[in-house]
Amino acid sequence: MAQLPTYVAQQQVSGSIRSYGFGLGGVLERWQAAFKKLHPGVTFDNTLPTSDAAFPALVTNVTDLAPNGGEPAITEWLSFYETHGYHASSVVVATGAFDVKSRSNGPVIFVHKDNPIERLTIDQLDGIFGAQRTGGMEGFVWTPRGARGPEKNIRTWGQLGLTGEWADKPIQTYGHASSGTTRFFQLHVLENTDKWNPNYRGYVETGSKMIAAEDTGQTLGIQHMLRNELAKDRFGIAWTIMSQVEGISELKPVAIAPRGSTNYVAPSRATFQDRSYPLARKIYIYFDRPPGKALEPKLKEFLRFVLSREGQRLVGEGGYLPLPAQFAGEQRASLD
Repeated sequence: MAQLPTYVAQQQVSGSIRSYGFGLGGVLERWQAAFKKLHPGVTFDNTLPTSDAAFPALVTNVTDLAPNGGEPAITEWLSFYETHGYHASSVVVATGAFDVKSRSNGPVIFVHKDNPIERLTIDQLDGIFGAQRTGGMEGFVWTPRGARGPEKNIRTWGQLGLTGEWADKPIQTYGHASSGTTRFFQLHVLENTDKWNPNYRGYVETGSKMIAAEDTGQTLGIQHMLRNELAKDRFGIAWTIMSQVEGISELKPVAIAPRGSTNYVAPSRATFQDRSYPLARKIYIYFDRPPGKALEPKLKEFLRFVLSREGQRLVGEGGYLPLPAQFAGEQRASLD
């Protein structure tokens, strides 16, 4: 945190700033209150129901800033482009939490504690959880760069180098059903496709509004799956978030290396915060910036404050993780 620069205004600004979307658990309003002390002529108009409201508001010009806990869906990318003729702009303003509940947690890979596997690459995760495909999605463009054949499918533990009783055992895959976290996993592991291993079993976060009312035992919840399936399945593997694994001692996390790399990183608060862990999530603020045009001064000043030492300190107070200094500097530079 000390490496981040303190906020120094480039100019005094005034006027109203509209925000529509995700409130970051109160962090957005903390930023606004602190910024208003420095720029008393600025007022804020907030509508903060959910990340799902961010892009529709940006597309329809009812907001200046669209805070969002994740990357846009294809329909959101496409609707903005078709309306405006160019892509939405964004800055990353925080990292999702490691184990603080409901703070855009990044995926962690778990296996049974008896499993000898200690580490996997993103390419191997693609082989385990994914399937052959004709392409991959970049924004709303389908490109052959994400294509792969069935020869890269990984269906047994022997394909990962395990021997003895493990060699011929099929890998049973588990994870989340449709959600923002799942969209993130698909983006970073499956080349932004929905081509899953046919044996994939999906669940939703235990205790969430996504579980049907008739499922009174929450058997479709992640914790039920982890405790009653993966914890008893020596040949299974799951991706989920740390807050769902609490108290389940039969499982162990696996270190992950980025795609094309063998630099394995174990999941921890420290590796999420320094963003060395490949599946740490990003928190965004999107905005409409036509190509070749400068960002409106009041928006630029506010976002510069968010990315300063003072702004990132408030990120930590809200349960999210502050950005590393170099990464935050890259985001500030993108505002120019």
